[in-house]
Amino acid sequence: MSQSFSPAPQLDGDALIADVLIVGGGMVGLTAGVALASAGFSVIALDRAPLDAQLDAAFDGRVSAIAAGSRRALEGIGLWNHVLAQGHVAEPIRDIRVSDGDSLAFVHYDSRALNDKKARSASAPPSEPEPFGHIVENRTIRAALAARAKELPNLTLLAPAELAGVVNEPSHALASLRDGRRIRAALVVAAEGKESALRAARGIAVTRWSYPQTAIVCTIAHERPHGGIAHERFLPVGPFAILPMTDDHDGRHRSSLVWTEKTALVPAYLALNKADFDAEVVRRVGDFLGRVESIGPRWSYPLSLLHAERYTDERLVLIGDAAHAIHPIAGQGLNLGLRDVAALAETLVDAKRLGLDIGFGEVLAGYERWRRFDNVLLAGITDGLNRLFSTSFTPLVLARRLGFRAVNRAGPLKTLFMRHAMGLVGELPRLSRGEPL
Repeated sequence: MSQSFSPAPQLDGDALIADVLIVGGGMVGLTAGVALASAGFSVIALDRAPLDAQLDAAFDGRVSAIAAGSRRALEGIGLWNHVLAQGHVAEPIRDIRVSDGDSLAFVHYDSRALNDKKARSASAPPSEPEPFGHIVENRTIRAALAARAKELPNLTLLAPAELAGVVNEPSHALASLRDGRRIRAALVVAAEGKESALRAARGIAVTRWSYPQTAIVCTIAHERPHGGIAHERFLPVGPFAILPMTDDHDGRHRSSLVWTEKTALVPAYLALNKADFDAEVVRRVGDFLGRVESIGPRWSYPLSLLHAERYTDERLVLIGDAAHAIHPIAGQGLNLGLRDVAALAETLVDAKRLGLDIGFGEVLAGYERWRRFDNVLLAGITDGLNRLFSTSFTPLVLARRLGFRAVNRAGPLKTLFMRHAMGLVGELPRLSRGEPL
């Protein structure tokens, strides 16, 4: 693809000049920086946390489910090969098993069945099936982003650096940093998370509430292999997920637990000694993986829902948790942010090819129209599922278990749900379809 965009960020007097300033250098923000820089834009990304701290194992203990559509997007911007370069760190999700507590009601999604059906419809022999996605540790994604960023001369990462304020001029936005540096850019991207200062400074209202739930996250080692199966169990207090991870360097089989619990009880669980904590884990996991024990630290994350009333303002666009945050019940939070990135990159690339100002309101309105439906839909689905499965009201319990059995037997509906889990439903950006920008 021929590029006629700006090279590396330039210096004009005391101000750095770039096409795009990204505030927030986390997984979504820096992915946006990589995507835009890969497309030829000059980009400056800044984050308050030093890069070394973000790469430390203690910084973020979570894993992420990278759906198939998100993986295609990461491949398209040269990032996925850096994930794989970290070692055997991306575990394919071959099956998803969703169950309702200790009942016999469940839904089993098999990626092989979906790919075999596609192969038969194309009159071609079944190939190696594409998994629903991959489970990757967040610190691995951060390390891959840092490595890819170093390859792009037109991407500058400032970390630590903190934004002091932004003022808009007729042709650009002028940002001031706490250390006195200034940055001039045609567009500012807010990617600083749920407590976005840029969003608040522009007076963009949000719909938000906190769930009376907190996620406990830890890694377990287990005797038997997991077989690439992701388990989601709906318990009365909230979902309990067992996510397949790669074996560690000692050959131990591993999975990540995302244990949703009543917020008031979480401090007591976190304070348990290892033997007592492991006993609580075994009570919930069961014995299908053989002997189970927790390994490494424990983390906790309060759960909430947030949605901004709009995603854009003058020379400003919101992505990721700055625009929307959802319950982790389906593991789709990061995937929504990555679809934001793919849609924004395509919107800006197309605008630049037409000679349009990438900070122009109508350009950014196109991005917002594109992403709003997907984000609102997933927020509603995850919130509804959490409420539905967190009740012990007998008629609802019976109805949802009948629903499980119906979905498990309904081929077309089940196929739709499987493709949705892969991030392959709806108006997909080119990157998510595996196409170049």
